[in-house]
Amino acid sequence: MVGGAGGQARVAVVGTGLIGGSVLLRLRDAGLDVAGWDPDPATRQRVREQGVSAPDTVEEAVAGRDVVFLCGPLPTLPATLARVAAATDDRCVLTDVGSTKAEVATAAGTQGLGHRFVPGHPMAGADRAGLGAANAGLLDGAAWVLCPGPTGMAAFRRLAALLIDVFHARVVPMSAPEHDSAAALASHLPHLLASALAGTVQRSALRDAVLALAAGSFSDGTRVAGGPPERTANMLLGNRERVLAELDAVRAYLDDLAEALRAGDPGKLAGRLAEGRTARAALRGRPFTAHRREFPADDHAGELAYLRELGAAGGHLTGCRVAGGAVTYTAHLPATPPLG
Repeated sequence: MVGGAGGQARVAVVGTGLIGGSVLLRLRDAGLDVAGWDPDPATRQRVREQGVSAPDTVEEAVAGRDVVFLCGPLPTLPATLARVAAATDDRCVLTDVGSTKAEVATAAGTQGLGHRFVPGHPMAGADRAGLGAANAGLLDGAAWVLCPGPTGMAAFRRLAALLIDVFHARVVPMSAPEHDSAAALASHLPHLLASALAGTVQRSALRDAVLALAAGSFSDGTRVAGGPPERTANMLLGNRERVLAELDAVRAYLDDLAEALRAGDPGKLAGRLAEGRTARAALRGRPFTAHRREFPADDHAGELAYLRELGAAGGHLTGCRVAGGAVTYTAHLPATPPLG
């Protein structure tokens, strides 16, 4: 968690809605020098009321900072990235919290920022929006995807160490395309399916009766449908091709269920339901094995290959330390043979 001069990092958060506000509050509570900026003047005033500096321009907010989190809407990220990069030192690490990664990673490469921009995505959220919904503990212990690139390993290490230290994050290193493919099933498609179920009820002639009977299964299955529609639409459109591909897979699975139900085949129906139950059971309490891995600080190719393999295998980092010309990672993998 060091800045350019070896002290604590000076951080800025651009965009202080639900996620950005939560990042901001946690950094504040950790005692870091943090500034926030939002395009809405009223939101900037509310940031000041939280005891955090909130200059009137983004350039003032990010000047002299060691790390900047970009937390605005997905469509605005490429332009915001360019604006913030122009207002910060070349040693300043830039990251985002958007739910899709390939597009912004490509924009960073086009802008020549691959050495200091690390695409990021904390896997946490809520069905509300805005600074009023932000919570300093929202991201505590979350899986936090970071997408290291071949020219940005130093930036990745600095950012990973900060996230682990301040947020107790489980840092998941992945390539941007792998993130978008995994997130399509883990996050994006659930929003689409929840909205489909809730929307079908909204159109039903028995809407009020259905809602009167709705209990845990309906509430749990439709929770994310309560989020802001514009935010969800941006997320789905930002990962459109992958979401559509996985939607086809879900349709095929639903067709299997419908065929078994139509045929009155209890064995086949139970078999398909059991597959889902197995995945659900694996969601909680999975055992992990820990290991440490060290690389020469200048072995970027070997380090990058290891990190991407770790994330693709369902692993995460809980430690990142650079000392004596070497970088050491503390990593965890699902209880299978460790990476070679």
